[in-house]
Order: sequence, then structure tokens, then C-alpha cells
Amino acid sequence: MPIVHFKENDDLLDIRYDNVFKAVFTRETPAARGALSKLVSALIGRDVAIFSILVNEPPIDSMGDRQLRFDINCKAENGELVNVEMCFNPRPFEAVRLEFHAAKMFTGQDIKGKGKGYNDLKQAYQIAILAKERFFHDNEFFHTFEYYDPVHKVPLNGRTRIITLELSKLKAIVEKPAQVMSNPERWAVYFEYLTDRDKRSTINEIVAQEEGIAMASEVLLTISRDEEERARIMRAEKTELDYISEMAYLEDVAREKVRAEEMKKIIDLLKSGKSRDEIIQEYEDSK
Repeated sequence: MPIVHFKENDDLLDIRYDNVFKAVFTRETPAARGALSKLVSALIGRDVAIFSILVNEPPIDSMGDRQLRFDINCKAENGELVNVEMCFNPRPFEAVRLEFHAAKMFTGQDIKGKGKGYNDLKQAYQIAILAKERFFHDNEFFHTFEYYDPVHKVPLNGRTRIITLELSKLKAIVEKPAQVMSNPERWAVYFEYLTDRDKRSTINEIVAQEEGIAMASEVLLTISRDEEERARIMRAEKTELDYISEMAYLEDVAREKVRAEEMKKIIDLLKSGKSRDEIIQEYEDSK
């Protein structure tokens, strides 16, 4: 296991940002590949060795082409398909989006060759680490979704899984000793509190307990201390945050415009001299 120990004054890049996450887990080094294999293994519940990684971002010609989600599309040694992504700001449509991409990954397998059939389809795992906001209504940070009959309690035993980690639900878990945390708990706490200097001792305990996290930390330290690499990642992060901020601003402007138009409509109706019931009815009809 790599010997990694974070110092209190280490200025670490935030691994919850998509581009940092991908930089750590997709480098062509034994540490990066080992870290990815250990992360996937922890989340699907059995040992998996990642065999290949597909770099799936097209060249960026303009901001309109920019992908704000850096997913790691990879294949295990046994042919199973895994897509891992870090989402800093999950959107309300996240659940259906994950279902769409899990289905697309699964059905994208080629079984048209001679002697092939449905039994040749490999397991497909869509893994999403959701950094901000509580997404599901319960208090559980870790979910695995599959086809299931909730009335008769019968699983379909299908070959697709959607796995989520919600990093906003770890306040109780981070107080546990690292040695009694489960592997998914250790990874989740690591992602959420890595840059929190008040939790640095906890993070170091986790690094000492989990080989995959130690590997990821080795890569992260290399990137964080490499001025050129750090600058490149920070530029990409700035571009991404600027874009997100601009979209949020445009949404606010649109909402304000709609609100102003609605207020004008109500004021005009109030000035019309019509009765209360007439005003209400006309307003409802105008929607």
C-alpha cells in the first residue's frame, strides 16, 4: 500500500470538481488505475479490475460544445461496463438521466455476431457521486437501484445497476472511527472532507485503512504539487464555474421577466373595475 500522509498545510485540489476527479482516476499510471478499480469494487460490492478507459469528451471548439459532466467510461477485465461520474450540482432530472445512460450503456453492447445472444450481455453499472444537495428523501447516502417488483418483493435479476453516493448525508458517518467505516463510507467521507483541514486527521486515518484511497491520494498530491498541471485544472474549473454561473444568471433573468409580466397582468385586471370573481376567472383563463 502506498504511504501517503496529508500535512495540515497541504493545499489540495477539491476532488469533488469533475475535472479534478477525472484527472485523478484516468491517468495512465498504476496508482490511478488501481484507485479506480478499488473505487468501483467498493461500490458494486465485489472485486473488479478495470481493464480499459474510454475517453469520451469530444474536442472543445466552443463553450456550446463543452461537456459539464466528466464521466469515466470504462470496462472491467471480465467485460462488464462501468460509467463513473462526479456531479457537483445534480439537477432535478438526475434520476431519469441516470436511467437513460444506464440503459444506453447496456443496450450499446454488440450481440449481433454469430453464436451470440442475450446471455452474452455483460453487467452495466452507472455510478454517480452527487456532491451537493440532498437528492433522495431518506437519510441513506448510498443507494443501489435495480429492476424490482415492489408489490411481490421479487427482483428481476437484471444486468443493469444505478449506484449513487450523496455526499450531503455524511455528518454522522464522518464522526465514526475510520476502522469501523464500510468501504463506501470511507470513499464518501474522503470525497466530501478531503479539503476540510479540520478533518485532515480523519482523512489520514481513512487513507491508512483503504489502499484504493491511498492510491488516489498519491495521484492527487502529484497533481496538486505540479504547478503546470494544477494551473491547467484550475483554468478548466474556472471555465466550468463561469459557465454554470452564467446559466444560473440567465435563469434568474428569465424568472424575473415572467414575474414582471404576471404582475403587470394582475395590475391591469385590478384597474379594469371588474368584480373580484371576474378578475380571478379572467386571470385563470389567461394562463
